[in-house]
Amino acid sequence: MKKKKYKKIKRINNAMRVRTLSIVALIAILFIGLVGRLVYFSVAKNKTYKKKVLAQQNYQSQTLPYKRGDILDRNGNTLATSQKLYSLVLEPKNILRTEQTQKNALNALTKYMNLDRDDLLEYLKDHKDSYYSVYKKDMKYSKVADLKDYLKSKDGKKVVGITFSEKYVRRYPNKSLASHLLGFVSDGSIGTTGIEQYYNSALIGVDGRKYTYLNEELEQDDSIVDPENGKTLVSTIDINIQKIAEDRLAKFEKKYGSKGSSILVMDPNNGEVLAMANSNTYDLENPRNDKALLSKYTQSQINGMSEKQKVKAFNEIWKNPIVSNSFEPGSTYKPFTVAGGLEEGILKGNETYYCKGYKQVGKHKIHCSHQEGHGNLTLSDSIAYSCNVALMDIAAKEGKNVFAKYQKDFNFGVKTGIDLPAEAETSGLLYSADEMTNVDLATSSFGQTFNCSMIQMASSFSSLVNGGYYYKPHVVKQTRDDSGNVLNNKNSELVKQTISADTSKKLRSYMKETVEKGTGKKAQIKGYSVGGKTGTAQKIPRSAKTYIVSFCGFAPVENPKVVVYVVIDEIQKDSQLNTGLAVEMARDVLKESLKDMNVPKTTK
Repeated sequence: MKKKKYKKIKRINNAMRVRTLSIVALIAILFIGLVGRLVYFSVAKNKTYKKKVLAQQNYQSQTLPYKRGDILDRNGNTLATSQKLYSLVLEPKNILRTEQTQKNALNALTKYMNLDRDDLLEYLKDHKDSYYSVYKKDMKYSKVADLKDYLKSKDGKKVVGITFSEKYVRRYPNKSLASHLLGFVSDGSIGTTGIEQYYNSALIGVDGRKYTYLNEELEQDDSIVDPENGKTLVSTIDINIQKIAEDRLAKFEKKYGSKGSSILVMDPNNGEVLAMANSNTYDLENPRNDKALLSKYTQSQINGMSEKQKVKAFNEIWKNPIVSNSFEPGSTYKPFTVAGGLEEGILKGNETYYCKGYKQVGKHKIHCSHQEGHGNLTLSDSIAYSCNVALMDIAAKEGKNVFAKYQKDFNFGVKTGIDLPAEAETSGLLYSADEMTNVDLATSSFGQTFNCSMIQMASSFSSLVNGGYYYKPHVVKQTRDDSGNVLNNKNSELVKQTISADTSKKLRSYMKETVEKGTGKKAQIKGYSVGGKTGTAQKIPRSAKTYIVSFCGFAPVENPKVVVYVVIDEIQKDSQLNTGLAVEMARDVLKESLKDMNVPKTTK
C-alpha cells in the first residue's frame, strides 16, 4: 500500500507580507480621505452648498405701483384720490419646504392676520407646487399693518413665502359730485372724460420695482426702484358752490323735470370755472352701473339694449353738455348785438323803438317774444323786456358786416380752448357776412339760427360785464408734486379785449334794469345789485314747439365777481317757455356763491 504524499505548505514570505500591508494601508488611506472629504463638504463647504440649495427657491420681482395724482378743489378739498390696497401672496412651495418654514409662516399668519390655521394649511397643500398664489385680495393697510411690521423684525425675517402685492384704486370721496367735470379712470391708468382724461399725462406716474435676492450672508435682501407718483392738480372748482349748484338742479328736476338742465358758475375776471353741474350725474366709482342710465332711459329700454347700444348710451351719460353740446342761445345773446352797435358808435344809448308784436323782413313776418307788442321802448328797455323787434331794428342798422364782426370778436363760432376734452365744434354754425341773408341777420340778432355751447356763452358774457376782457376758460389752476410742492401755476390767459370799459358799463346797467323791472325780476337778491339776461330759444324743428330756456346773471353789478348761467332743455311739468324757473335757480346759486366767496353786500 502506497503512502499518501502531502504538499508542504509554503510560509508567507517577506514579499507577500509587504504586498498585503501595502493594500491594507491603501484602503486605510482611501477611507481616511473619504471621511475627510465628508467632513470638508459638511463643514468647510456648508455655506456654499446651502446657498445653492436656497438659490433654488423662487424669489420673484414685484411691481411697486405708482400713485395717480390727486385732484383737489381750489381750497384743497379732495375731489379725486387713489387708495392703496394690499393682496396677501403666499409661496406654498417655499413655505412647505421644511417643518420649520411651515411653522413660522402659519404662526405669523394666524397671529397677525387672525387667519384660520386649518384653512391655511389646506390651501397650502392644494397649491403645494406654486411659487405665487394670491390668498386674500384688496385689503386696507389697517388689515395688513401688523404682519408687515412683523416681517420686517428680526424674528420676522426668518419667515419665508409671505409677501404682499400692492395696487391703487381710484376713489372719489363725493361719489357723483362734479362727475362730468372730473371724469373717471378705466383700467387703472386711462383717464376717461373730464379732467382725468385731459390731464392724464400729468396724473399718471411710473411703476417701481422690488427685486428679492440672497446676499453673501445668505440673508434675503431687497433692491428697490421707487415708483414715481403722478402730479396733483388743484382745480378752479369751489366744492361748496358745486354742491349748491347740484343740489339746486336736483330739487328742480324732482319738482319739474326736464330733458336736461345745467348750471355753469364762473369768475368773470379770470376765466376760472367755479362750478359745472348737470342734472344727469353718475357714480364716478361705478360709472358703468346700469342705474346711471335710468336718468335717460326706462328699465325696459335698458333691458332691451345690445352691448353696443349700451356703450353708446353710457357715452351720452358721461358727456359733459356744458362743453360738448351746442344749441341756439336765444335772447341771452341780445346784449351782444347791442354791444356791437354801442362800440361802433351806431348806437348812442338814447334810441327809442316801437314794437307792435312783429317785424316784416322781406316775405317773412318775424314775431316778438311778446305777441301783443311792447309799444315804445328805450334801448335799455329792449334788453330789460327782451324785445325781438327792437333787436332786429338794431341789427338792421348795424348791417351784416358789423354784426358778423362782433360775433367773431366775442369768440362765437370757435372753441374756447377750455382744458376739458370733447369741446363742441361750432365753427360751421355761424353765418359769415357774405352768407347771411336779411332774415338770418334779423333772427340772429336775438340768438336764433346759430349755435353756441354753454362754455362759449359764459366766457363771452364774462367779457361783456367785466370791462371787455375775454379770458380763456379753465378748470385747473395749479400743478403740484406728490409732496405738495408747487410745480406750476396756471395763470389766467387774457385772449383779447372785446369791447371798451364804457360799453361794458352801459350793458351792465341795462341788464341791471332787466332784474329790477324786466324779465329777470326773480333774480333779485337782498343786499346785492344783480344784472342778467333771460333767454328762450325754439328748438329745431320749429314745428315741434319745444324750447330751451336760460338765464345768465351776474353780481354785484358795479364790480362783477360771479357769473351764473342756467340752461333748461324742455321743461316737463310746466310751460317750456317759463324762463322764470331758470332765473330762480340762477338767483339761488348766485346768492349762495356770493356768500361762500365773502363778497360784501352792495345795497341796503
